[in-house]
Amino acid sequence: MLEQLKRHAASIGKEAWRPMLVYTAELHERNMHPASAPFPYPWEEIGIGYFASPAFGHWDLIHQVMDSLPCEPLHARHQLLNNLALQGADGHVPGTIWLWNNQVKWSTVTGNPPVWPIAVQEHYELHGDLSLPEACYEPLLRQLGWFERKRKAEGEGYFYTDILTHSWESGIDDGVRYDAVQTGAFACIDATCHVYQMYEHAAKWAELLGHEADKARFAARAEQLGAYIRERLYAEDAGFFYDSWSVNNPALRRTTMDGMWPIVVGAATKEQANSVIDRYLLNPERFFTAHPIPAVSLDDPGFELRMWRGPTWNSMTYWAARGCVRYGRTDAALKLLEKALDATAEQFERTETVWEFYHPHLGEQTALARKPYTDVNEPCRDYLGHNPAIALARLWTQLQASGEVFQ
Repeated sequence: MLEQLKRHAASIGKEAWRPMLVYTAELHERNMHPASAPFPYPWEEIGIGYFASPAFGHWDLIHQVMDSLPCEPLHARHQLLNNLALQGADGHVPGTIWLWNNQVKWSTVTGNPPVWPIAVQEHYELHGDLSLPEACYEPLLRQLGWFERKRKAEGEGYFYTDILTHSWESGIDDGVRYDAVQTGAFACIDATCHVYQMYEHAAKWAELLGHEADKARFAARAEQLGAYIRERLYAEDAGFFYDSWSVNNPALRRTTMDGMWPIVVGAATKEQANSVIDRYLLNPERFFTAHPIPAVSLDDPGFELRMWRGPTWNSMTYWAARGCVRYGRTDAALKLLEKALDATAEQFERTETVWEFYHPHLGEQTALARKPYTDVNEPCRDYLGHNPAIALARLWTQLQASGEVFQ
């Protein structure tokens, strides 16, 4: 079914990575389901080893789509359109969609990080198919409207409901940033960067589609948010980005991988980006672990070997590497990618599977905690939603060959 993806996986990266990459491609194929309500096209689930399988998810889905974008464009397109088929009239795009006992369920209140426009834009740049951004333009504007009405922070920026209800809309379950913070509609570094990026894509698509007035309006809003991120969410003394409630209060700061989002979306200055890269992402005492990058810095008191509080997620390493490339730091991207793929391949050789998240020190996978207060307390096997290993290897291969830089 996904023959091009399997051939692609067998042709990229180091030879030592190939068994893991081919297995990942085959797992994509095993995750497929025929078109059925509410999906207009054949759909790919998060992972057959996910404890709540079958499920379809936006945040996870985009990492899966990144694997298949160059070599399976129709498949990638279908997953993106399946995702937007679930958008509500108010613009809300649900997070995880659960398909249990012939019933379809999702939250109409919370979503997940809106990173899907990145995949749409990349599909267009790779294949020149204007019909996809054309189909996604109005849904993007509706979702932006939803964020403006429902997730606008006090003053400036945007928030996720993690800060209000611990509902983990950010996709970072039990995130340490919310352990000691007073609840309120305060600007979160990740949410603000994600909405900044949405406005940037809205401006790009407006230009592609000939909507000049919209282009100017969206570009102006993106610039406002970019200035806020650079000037108000960056701690000069630390050289890192933080949430609005902690950026000026060192006692409340948590050094987590969320602080890298300004370099991923391009909101940081070059000086700020280099500080994040050199002092944090490439620092073995912080994020440059045996399997980079852990969700929480090693020197943060909140670090522990528990889901989103210390283990490594390959999806986040992928975003970090793209951020490095955006700022001309191919050297850093190659280091992150190679180390992550070496570690993923080693764990695959040990365990014969790919995992939801990984041990940052290359220890035993079963030593990691997932959610100690539940019956599922170790990372899921055969899980693709946060494991874009093929995309990681393709980016490494491209950079090795040409030093390609994303714009």
